[in-house]
Amino acid sequence: MGIPVSMVEVLDAASAIEHTDLEDPRYLKATLGATLIKNARHYDAFESAFDVFFGLATSATLPEETLFDGVVGQPGDIQASDSDLLDSLVDALMTDQRDELRRLISRAVSLYAGMQPGRPVGGRYYTYRVLRRIDTDELLARLLAALLTVEDEGEIDQRLRTNEAESLVQSVRDELEREVTARLVADRGPRQVAASRRIPLVEDVDLMHATRAEIEDVERAIGPLARKLATRLAQRRKHGAKGRLDVRRTIRRSLAHGGVLIDPQFRAPRTAKPQIVVLCDVSGSMATFARFTMQLTYAIAAELSKVRVFGFIDGLDEVTGYFGTDVDFADGLITMSREADLVRRDGHSDYGQSFEDMWENYADAITPRTSVIITGDARNNYRRPGVDYLDRIVERSRATFWLNPEPRRYWDTGDSIMSMYADRCDIVEQVRTLRQLEAFVERAALPTMRRPRIAS
Repeated sequence: MGIPVSMVEVLDAASAIEHTDLEDPRYLKATLGATLIKNARHYDAFESAFDVFFGLATSATLPEETLFDGVVGQPGDIQASDSDLLDSLVDALMTDQRDELRRLISRAVSLYAGMQPGRPVGGRYYTYRVLRRIDTDELLARLLAALLTVEDEGEIDQRLRTNEAESLVQSVRDELEREVTARLVADRGPRQVAASRRIPLVEDVDLMHATRAEIEDVERAIGPLARKLATRLAQRRKHGAKGRLDVRRTIRRSLAHGGVLIDPQFRAPRTAKPQIVVLCDVSGSMATFARFTMQLTYAIAAELSKVRVFGFIDGLDEVTGYFGTDVDFADGLITMSREADLVRRDGHSDYGQSFEDMWENYADAITPRTSVIITGDARNNYRRPGVDYLDRIVERSRATFWLNPEPRRYWDTGDSIMSMYADRCDIVEQVRTLRQLEAFVERAALPTMRRPRIAS
């Protein structure tokens, strides 16, 4: 599943298993989870792998007795059976009958999944077919009706009941997932099922093709990386060249050596707080990555006081105020899209115009202490590149980084002019995943050999 596990953790797990009751898979799961998993973001992948190899036993071999009226055992049964199934599920959930719930889910899989031995179809397809017949919205409504009482008139009471009902519906989804997986394992073996149902780690999720749930997981993981980036940029400044020669201390120190100046003393360099300026392409092709970048910037702003953010499409505008620490991130995105002056002509990316706007209108934001981070695919729609203005930005800044979400093999194809910009930056990285972002953060900590600047 791609989960990083060290030899020490394997030895810890082997030692802990000696004291674990292996007759109950729950104890084995808890033991392995506690010893092998060191990051909470990896637990879902571990849980999926464990269920495939150890944790599941299908109830498909139980006698297929009729569990509710109207079911005769074929996927084409009358729709009335769906309502009866929902009633039975509500009864099992409300009375906490776990065995009954498992039997109902097993029966639903037999009726509606259409599973065939050896058929090369992933489990999510079978789960989808069952959920088409188990209307989870209707199930949620019935559970709410059963949970709410006359006394539950307050908003807090209703929210609590809603959360409880949603949790019960999720338990149905989880049980369905386990049942389908167990049947696939019994038919094809655990290795084949594990290969087809591999859950990518949050660090390896492709940001450009991520689902909404995956993006939310990524956003939750950005905070620690933002803190790390802020620390790295500060370290670069602290580990810089020595300060100016301190003549008085040098002479005083030389008296111990007969007046020979063999031990020069320097003033401690003044360590100003790191300043960051972010230029972010927020055009349609960059929408998902722009959200990720803004979330990263939002997290960095919580760590540093001097962060300025500029969004651009074919015009550039400062959007720092939309992402303050006292502003909800989602609300900030909505407000930015409505109010920021980012579209001047046709709404297609124009890097040259954006760099010109940055230099002409916000040059004061860039100082010799500023690290500039540019994010975008460098697809300029065959417009002027504006490298003269980028040169001025780079020359004035302390360091310039470019994060591009496109695969490197696509750089300089079509209307991409990535190499033209890359030659002027200190670090250029492909960043499509959190793992690649972390690699960039590590590189940003290293002293950078300044590239020759083209005079402005």
